[in-house]
Amino acid sequence: MPSALKEIALPVFAIAAALLLFGVFVWFAGVSPVDVWVILFKGAFGDWFSWQNTLQRAAPLMLTALCVAIPARAGLVIIGGEGALVLGGLACAAVPYVMPLPANIAGTFALCVAGAIAGAAWIALAGWLRQYRGINETISSLLLAYVAIGFFKHFVEGALRDPASLNKPATRSLAEGLGIGGIGGSDVHWGLVIGIVACIASGLWLRFTASGFSVRVVGGNPRTAQLVGLPANRLILAACGLGGACAGVAGAVEVAAVHTNANASLIAGYGYAGILVSFIARHNPVAIIPVAILFGGFGAAGSLLQRRLGLPDASVLVLQGIAFVLILASEGLRMIDWKALMRNRAPVAPRGPVIATEATP
Repeated sequence: MPSALKEIALPVFAIAAALLLFGVFVWFAGVSPVDVWVILFKGAFGDWFSWQNTLQRAAPLMLTALCVAIPARAGLVIIGGEGALVLGGLACAAVPYVMPLPANIAGTFALCVAGAIAGAAWIALAGWLRQYRGINETISSLLLAYVAIGFFKHFVEGALRDPASLNKPATRSLAEGLGIGGIGGSDVHWGLVIGIVACIASGLWLRFTASGFSVRVVGGNPRTAQLVGLPANRLILAACGLGGACAGVAGAVEVAAVHTNANASLIAGYGYAGILVSFIARHNPVAIIPVAILFGGFGAAGSLLQRRLGLPDASVLVLQGIAFVLILASEGLRMIDWKALMRNRAPVAPRGPVIATEATP
C-alpha cells in the first residue's frame, strides 16, 4: 500500500470502525444504530445552525491538538493540553485585575498573549522535567494538568472570584470591547480563524524552515541530531512552549469569545479531545483542521442524541474513546509490509516427482 494512501486510509478506516462499534453499543441500549448515525451527522452538518455549533467546538480542538502535535514532532508525547488551556483562560481573565486594557483589538490581543504565555510556560515545564530530570513527559504533563485545574479552581473560587457570582463561582466578566466577536454576525467566533491560521503556520514552519526541520530531526532520530550538533534541549523546550502556547490561546479564546469570564465551564475536556484529534491527524498540523471539524461535529450532536433518542449527552465520549483505541491499534497495521505478507502467503507450486538415479562408478 503506498505511503500516502496508507496515511489517509487507516484513520478513515478507524473512524468508520468506531462508528460501527458505537452503533453496536447503542443497539444494546435499545436504540437503532442507523438512527444514531443519521442524527450524529445531521446534528453536526445538517443545517447552518448545526455547522455553527460544530465550528465553535472545532476552534479550541485545533489549538489543543497542536499542543500534542508540535511536541510530537520533537519526539515527545504531551497529553496535558487541558492544563495549559485552563491556565490560559485564567490568565486571560486575570489580566484586567492587574492592569487596565484598552477596550479594542489591542486589548484583546493582550489577553491572547497572556493566555499563550501561561500555556507555553506550563507545557515547557513538562519538557524541562523530561530533558533535565529524566521524568517521563506523558506522565508529568498529565499530572500537571490536574495541578493546573487545581490552581484554576483555587483562584476562581478565591482571590479572583466576582462577588456577584453566587451559585457558580466566576471571575469578573471582561469589558465588552475586549470580547472576540462572531464572523459576519454569526455565532462562529474569530477563534476559528485563529485556529486555522495556527495550524497552517505550524505546518509551514515544520516543513519549510530550518528550525522546523531541526525539530523534526530531533524527533525522528535523536542520535543523528546529537552527531550533527543540534541543540536538542532547546529545540524540545521550544516545541513544548509553542504547543503549550496554542493551548493557552484556546483557553483565552474560550473566555473572550464564549464565556466572557473564567468559570468551571472552561473545563470542558477540549484538551483531552485534542489528543485524539492529533493522533488521527498523524500529528500533521494541516490535517488537524478537518479532523477537528469532524470531532467538533460529533460533540455538537451530543445534545441532539439526548433530545431525539434519550441517550446521555456524554455518549459521544464513548465514540471518542472507541476511536482513540482503534487509532492506536491501527499504528500496528501501519508498520506491516502488506506486499511481503502476501508473498509469504502465496501458495507454492508443487514440485514434480524426484527420480533417483544410480551413481556411475
